[in-house]
Amino acid sequence: MTSTAWSAIQKRLDSMPKPTQTLHLCADPDVRDRYQTAKQAAARAEDYEKSLGKDAEKDALALVRKQVREAQAELKAATEAYEAATVTLGFRALERGELTDLIAKHPPTEEDEEQNGNAEFHFDTFAPALIAAASTDDMPLEYAQQAMTTWLLEDQKDLWRAAWSVQQRKRSDLGKG
Repeated sequence: MTSTAWSAIQKRLDSMPKPTQTLHLCADPDVRDRYQTAKQAAARAEDYEKSLGKDAEKDALALVRKQVREAQAELKAATEAYEAATVTLGFRALERGELTDLIAKHPPTEEDEEQNGNAEFHFDTFAPALIAAASTDDMPLEYAQQAMTTWLLEDQKDLWRAAWSVQQRKRSDLGKG
């Protein structure tokens, strides 16, 4: 391969964005449920409309199209309500060296080693540090620490998963041939 060819490949590689992950936290479970229900109803209505053949009865087709429009209108209203009641947090993959350095700053304790013989880090200090470092919203470390100790258990788990899972995402695909 000539250096010109490699230059073009390298330019593309260097311009690839880092993987990202979002976490959506909705303040109102009823709003979230309405949004999820509306999404499913709109998808079902659209799928049903697509399944009808071109030879479907005109009145039946008109009724189905009306149902699709109504489902889409409800989805639009539910989406607006959901977005108004939701905070979205973003996380990005760290460069390998940055992640390695962060892990090294939070070594496992003796207790971690006893409980999990292959512990890579001390979760209680590493998790908030990773969340803050990976945050695309510039979440301060102090807030990440607070979130990990005060948020509801499932929300805290999702916060951790959002920051950690994006570190595990890959962009490569080993093709055959």
